[in-house]
Amino acid sequence: MIKTLSTMVGASMAALSLFSLPALAQEVRIKDLVEIDGVRGNDLVGYGLVVGLNGTGDGLRNSPFTEEAMTNLLERLGINVTGESFRSKNVAAVLVTANLPPFARAGGQIDITVSTIGDAKSLLGGTLIMTPLNAADGQIYAVAQGSVIAGGASASGQGATVTQGVPTSGVIPSGARVEREIAFDFTTIRQMRLALRDPDFTTAARIERAINDRFGAPIARMLDSGTVALSLNAENAPSPAHLVALLENIEIHPEQRARVVVDQRSGTIVLGADVKISRVAVSQGGLTLRVEENPIVIQPNPFTVGGQPIVVPNTTATITQDPGTQMALVETAVSLPEVIEGLNALGVSPRDMIDILKAIKAAGALHAEFIVQ
Repeated sequence: MIKTLSTMVGASMAALSLFSLPALAQEVRIKDLVEIDGVRGNDLVGYGLVVGLNGTGDGLRNSPFTEEAMTNLLERLGINVTGESFRSKNVAAVLVTANLPPFARAGGQIDITVSTIGDAKSLLGGTLIMTPLNAADGQIYAVAQGSVIAGGASASGQGATVTQGVPTSGVIPSGARVEREIAFDFTTIRQMRLALRDPDFTTAARIERAINDRFGAPIARMLDSGTVALSLNAENAPSPAHLVALLENIEIHPEQRARVVVDQRSGTIVLGADVKISRVAVSQGGLTLRVEENPIVIQPNPFTVGGQPIVVPNTTATITQDPGTQMALVETAVSLPEVIEGLNALGVSPRDMIDILKAIKAAGALHAEFIVQ
């Protein structure tokens, strides 16, 4: 798809980057495309203490809140420590976070994440002491406790320190027990809305048509590109729970915008299947500036009284013009394989390809949403 003024060697796909291959039109379940109004989780957070650390806890002089929390905990357990000072390195103050899933019932268990907020070095081998978890309304909805599974390891000596992973954060599977339920009666809903995770008018219209065809009645109505409303006012309409169970497995063909996503940190490039490129000419090259310092030391003549060595600067500066890519003509590409074939034939590195795609987008020849991360 590319004609060049000189012979060019096409780079391999692995050397260029990771491209998404054009997939055949596949049906996707509605449950994988939408969120159901009212069916959502709630974030929880709490402040607690992790004990039992092997000398990797908070330095209490640097983290006075840890000492204060430890004092309050012991006093609640009936131990008077007023006026006492702690110098233990086996305790760490942590923030505990969790997600309360929809329709969670009292007595159920949820996973939690534990993260240090002081100068603790590791949570390996620690145990989280009973910690209440609050929601945005200030109410306690769960209580967490258990052994922390740290996500890394750390070791240090007098001259070096090595760390693998993140030892200052960990998880406790099923580490919190639900104590309060969300006051929400799903059975009383007569109007329900489906919120598309990726709003699109075509996809919303297909969801509306598929649901109405499934139930044989106009119970679904598209409100906008991101919302489909469901009405349960019909005489024989199923309950909200039964309705969701019936419609969430209906399959449709979703549409999506043409996108090009680039990650400048890793040099990753991902092209969507609908990306199109118009006819455009591309040339790529660069300059390399090199400065070298090679000072020369001149010694005084032999038997010279009071002679001192002299350092004479010797600098070499060069500018090199990289060969780069000569002017190349990219023909109009109507499919993803043609786009990939054309870009590969440029024979440039992935990071140079990111700059080329930016320039093509600026020239108006790349017909896709360009996302830089």
